[in-house]
Amino acid sequence: MPVPAIEFRGVSFARPGRPPVLDDFNLTVETGDVLALVGRSGAGKSTVLRLINRLLEPDSGAILVEGRDTREWKPIQLRRRVGYVLQDVGLFPHMTVAGNVGVVPRLEGWAADRVAPRVDELLELVGLSARQFAARWPDELSGGQRQRVGVARALAVDPPVLLMDEPFGALDPLTRAELHREFRRIQARLRKTVIIVTHDMGEAFALADRMGVIEEGRLIVSDQPEAVAASREPIVRQLLDAVPVVPRV
Repeated sequence: MPVPAIEFRGVSFARPGRPPVLDDFNLTVETGDVLALVGRSGAGKSTVLRLINRLLEPDSGAILVEGRDTREWKPIQLRRRVGYVLQDVGLFPHMTVAGNVGVVPRLEGWAADRVAPRVDELLELVGLSARQFAARWPDELSGGQRQRVGVARALAVDPPVLLMDEPFGALDPLTRAELHREFRRIQARLRKTVIIVTHDMGEAFALADRMGVIEEGRLIVSDQPEAVAASREPIVRQLLDAVPVVPRV
């Protein structure tokens, strides 16, 4: 049997002196699936991502990446296997676009004649002409272009897992819709295991193979989008009712 890409087994996590952020949290993400995690602010969605790449460690339970407990991985080795895309992108302002995309391969010791074509390949993959954009600085880009560069950087060393924390939340609706299409195109080609945290139920329906609804640190529902759309679970209905029209899946 194939090993799931990511598993949470009875995970609990709390910050000192505060109530649990996650409480007996269980989740399985199969290889190649896109999982969208949705829920209220403070429900624990972003904490899930930080536990996967070991920015945080659980108080109890275990998180497995490729069948191996994250505490058994060297943190840097683990993070090379897990790309991370943030809402604010976090491009290095003192580096060009090419410099940003190539930063992880350079840290991995890739030769310059290997980094350069990889950067060009990734920029083309995310819809940015390498000839036009490689030498630009981050402050010369639009928000959508910066987000594309962030995705390219996260994919630089071809990690099997991609974590995306509100990656399109700060963009205008038209740019967001355009990047949704680009994401689907890229995923159809690469088939990464992806976890997207979003407050936008419409975005979750647009992008996900499966959806997980988190409330107060617990996974309420994890299922295919059509099953979530039909759910009678009160917490799920509240989220669905906030969407003007529940998209057909």
